[in-house]
This record gives sequence, structure tokens and C-alpha cells, in this order.
Amino acid sequence: MLADGRSPAIYTTKLRQPILDRAKLVIHVLKLIQTGAIIMTKSRKLRDISWTVFEEYKKQTDLAIVPVGAIEVYGPHLPLGSDGLLADKLAELVAARVGALIGPTVETGDSTVLNEFPGTITIRPESLKAYLGDIVNSLLKWGFKRILFINGHAGNVPVINQIVHQIKEQHSDVLAAQIDCWRFIKAQDDGISESGKFSNGHAGEIGTSVLLHLYPQLVNQSIIIDELPAIEDPFPEIIKYNRLSSISKSGVVGYPSFATAEKGETFVQRSVDRIIAFLSEAWDIKPL
Repeated sequence: MLADGRSPAIYTTKLRQPILDRAKLVIHVLKLIQTGAIIMTKSRKLRDISWTVFEEYKKQTDLAIVPVGAIEVYGPHLPLGSDGLLADKLAELVAARVGALIGPTVETGDSTVLNEFPGTITIRPESLKAYLGDIVNSLLKWGFKRILFINGHAGNVPVINQIVHQIKEQHSDVLAAQIDCWRFIKAQDDGISESGKFSNGHAGEIGTSVLLHLYPQLVNQSIIIDELPAIEDPFPEIIKYNRLSSISKSGVVGYPSFATAEKGETFVQRSVDRIIAFLSEAWDIKPL
């Protein structure tokens, strides 16, 4: 109970009479919020708020963030959902700074090249495209004009690219962009990592550092191992389609032993600041 005897339950109150008119209901809820009879959650995720609170938040923003991840091998020391966990947390941090709303996190993606490792779940590109497309169409229906995909898995990049192009063709007044998380974070690596060219390898120094900072309880540091490809690629400039199992037995490519939570914190902070700068300068969305 609160000091004045009210229940701390989110959005709960007793109505003497049912309110059937939608507009009147929204007005009634807003009055209850203003008087403190309803306690607002700080969450910006659609799954956490009611439709009446959604309508109030929606008056303040037309930016929706869509986190996308994967369920796949991430070395023996990191969780299978690392990509989605990162995307979800970045979405929260960005939304808190600019007042955006966060759509449903898409937990699985196209992990075809990793599906020889136990626990990996892969979604066909056409299925992922249809599902993401339906999410976006729903967001557009409710008036969002700016869609930011925060994508934690490189295998999803081509599908999201197609969706963004489709959005632009069908809705000339809508802005859309994609953050390819690990590539984006690597771009902020100015003097942070120490393990050389494999610092951003799969489940390597950068990835492990970020997870140590964001989700330390999910990182098993006692079984961290370093692994590099047995044979160095003589043609790195050519796009190839090898499975991860052909270059790594553990799902690790790099030196996660170099990882620290302090490095991860710096990576995350720089990345969030950079996204905020983009939203401010390119889309004219100012921080709160």
C-alpha cells in the first residue's frame, strides 16, 4: 500500500459505472492519472501498457522501435538469445531518452548458417519478412511515421532491408532505418577492445563485454574459451556462405577472455549516444 492507502497496482481503479464511450473513457483515465489514482509505468513497451496509456503516449511520439534478435549458438558461455537480449535493451535505453514506443521483440530470426549447433532456432527469410511486415503495418495503422529496427543478428539484415525498401515505396511520408547492432557497436570501438581483428568475432571480446555489462547473471565466465579459425581466410573481401561450424567448434570466433563489463558499458553508452544523435540530426527527434 502507498502512504495514502491507495493500491500500487498499475492502471487499476474501481469505476462506479461502466464507461462505454471510448473518448470518455480515455478522458476519465487521464484524469485518474493526473490525480494519482492510477500509477503510470515507466515502460515504453506495448506489451506492458494498456490501450488507454498507449493512446496518451502516442500523442507524444510517432517513433516506434522494433527489436529483432535470434536464438542461436553464442559460445558455451553466453545465452542462445544474446542477439535479442541486446536489441531489447538498446531499444529500452533509446526509448527512455526520446520517448519512443517499443513494439514486440522478434525473438527469432534467420540463423541458417548456425543451425548445426544445439538449440538454434531458425526462421525462413520469407516467414520472417511476412511476420515483421505485419508488425510494421500494424504500427503504421496506428500513426507511427518513423520506424527504427534495432537488429541484433546479422542474418536478419537482408530481410529488414527488403521491408524498409517496401515501406519507402508504399509510404513516402514514413522514415525507416535499421541498426545492425554488432556492426554498429564495433563502429564505436575507438581504443576499447584489445584482441585485434577478431574483437568483434562471434561471441568474442565485444559481444561478451556487452553481455557482461547488460546481463552479467547470464554469462558463465568459468567456461569462457578462445577460438580462432584454423585456417586464415585468404579472400576476406569476398562474401562467402560458410556455416559457422566450418570455422568454429565452440561457436566462438575470437578472444572472449579479453572481455570486461567495463568495456561493455562503454560500448553500450557510446552506441546509445550515437543512435540518439542520429534521431536528433536526421529525424529531428530531440531527447527528452
